[in-house]
Amino acid sequence: FACRGPACYGLAGPCGPFRVFRNQLPRRNDTYPEEPPPEEPPPGPAPAPPRRLGCGAALCRVCGCLGPRCCGRCRRAAYCGPEHQALDWRRGHRRSCGQHAAGDDSADAIPEHNEFLFPEYEILIEPEEPEFPADSTDDEQGAEDTSKDVKEQEKPGAAGIADEAFQSLDEKTLEAMAKHETEEEKIFRMFKKQVAAEPEQIIRYCRGGEGPLWVSGENRPEEKDIPNCICGAKRIFEFQIMPQLLNHLQVDSLGESIDWGTLVVYTCADSCGGGNEYLEEFIWKQDYSMGCT
Repeated sequence: FACRGPACYGLAGPCGPFRVFRNQLPRRNDTYPEEPPPEEPPPGPAPAPPRRLGCGAALCRVCGCLGPRCCGRCRRAAYCGPEHQALDWRRGHRRSCGQHAAGDDSADAIPEHNEFLFPEYEILIEPEEPEFPADSTDDEQGAEDTSKDVKEQEKPGAAGIADEAFQSLDEKTLEAMAKHETEEEKIFRMFKKQVAAEPEQIIRYCRGGEGPLWVSGENRPEEKDIPNCICGAKRIFEFQIMPQLLNHLQVDSLGESIDWGTLVVYTCADSCGGGNEYLEEFIWKQDYSMGCT
């Protein structure tokens, strides 16, 4: 969860305006089947779409939390409180409220409140490919080197002059120029290299294994900075949210843009259960370094 208000966004601290919560069920539970659904659809005609449930807990049309309040006119739209009821009324329920009586099921549709909710997408999970595939051959590398040589020969005259200038420098000068790259620039360069391999990646998941991919050498948490879980167990790295997600959240259109370099989530190492409760975990917000471009 992220607050879009400028007052919260300016808060100091490792979390900034962000909060992360965990809720989990055992594999065997009364809500979901034990085995995942098949990836391929079963043969035969497609099943009919599920009908609207006539029972169950009423959920707020805006945020999805429990909705004890309902619209006094249609008695079908549920809300968690007067704030979301007023928001939904201004954003479209005023027009669709009386349509259900005429047989229009669109009154039950969940509205899109882009200024309040982030858009939802399906997340595809794939293993991260190694940087250098094992089946690469020397012939392929040789072909790449040849193509690079051809491109080098096609450089314009100005680039050739600059290349000759570099060749005229002694080894000590070249070594000093190489060392001029700061450690911060190296970290950011490695981050960009990793991101370039999977430009659509929005989450890197590796619970308890390899640590996060940092965007900067600054503002990294130490072990003492990560609080233990309420059960007493340590929290360990589980996943990080990449900055590419910002491209999908449409935050720039709000006038109060949310930004981050990476968001790193640490969760209870023992995966303690809270029944039906949501347990708050720890999130660390790291911004881009001012020295990175």
